[in-house]
Amino acid sequence: MSVVRTCPGLYCGRTELDDGSWSECGACPRGYRTNTSSYCTPCTDEPSLYDWQYLGFMVILPLVLHWFFIDMVAVGKSKTGIIAQHICAFTEVVTGTIAALLVLPPTGSIALYVCMPKALSDWYTLLHNPQPDYKETLHCTQEAVYPLYTIVLLIYAFSLLLTILLRPWILTWHSPNPGKKAIYCALYFYPILVLIHTVAAGVIYCSFPYIVIIISMMTSASHFSIKIDQSAPALLMSSISNSRNLVILLGHWLVHAYGILSLTGFKELWYLSLVPAPALFYILTAQFTDPMKLHND
Repeated sequence: MSVVRTCPGLYCGRTELDDGSWSECGACPRGYRTNTSSYCTPCTDEPSLYDWQYLGFMVILPLVLHWFFIDMVAVGKSKTGIIAQHICAFTEVVTGTIAALLVLPPTGSIALYVCMPKALSDWYTLLHNPQPDYKETLHCTQEAVYPLYTIVLLIYAFSLLLTILLRPWILTWHSPNPGKKAIYCALYFYPILVLIHTVAAGVIYCSFPYIVIIISMMTSASHFSIKIDQSAPALLMSSISNSRNLVILLGHWLVHAYGILSLTGFKELWYLSLVPAPALFYILTAQFTDPMKLHND
């Protein structure tokens, strides 16, 4: 193996042929990536905690969107029907995730064999095809982070398929039918999520803990801002006495905690004490940020 010349570029490699010789430099087969000696080696690493947390974020994202649109289009409708749709959405996403894990190696198990991401460029091998001697481009585009890129697409495909198959069946139990618009929303946001993942998967992988923390703070403030009475006692009582507001608040806290755990890796657990901080900060300071008071001054 040492006598074989290394390949140009970061991701071009050689595969061993049946006769014991080595192929020309090119893209490694699916499930392989090149090593420092330009040999294509199989992806046999176990996912790190951060990898699982990344996949968890990509699964939570469509689930939260499902719940948001179900809640938005079904305001004032039967609580039983809304809860049934929430449970159905959870089932769709979880089942789609398990199905994606089962079809990837090792097949039939929820475990994964991966190639560990080593750099941001691993997610964008298309941009690193070498051009030896500035002549013909050597195409070596491959999934160097197998299967962290394609598994998200599989999860979304299975989840959307289950949404189309299961949700209409659930909705037939309830009349009038308030949930059709939520299904239409899923038909829009899943392609948007796929497009975002296709373009920005590497950026999301590197920054998703910060994205979770920032978005959870923004949406928490947005939830409180729609209340008519912005006094601290009114905001606090509405969050405690109203079951819907309490569930939304606890959901924000869980998402915020997930972002903190993803960022710290379970090493600095005292940071979890900051989970209620954004909500408490808004409740305590909202009365000082009334635009009418600023205008009158």
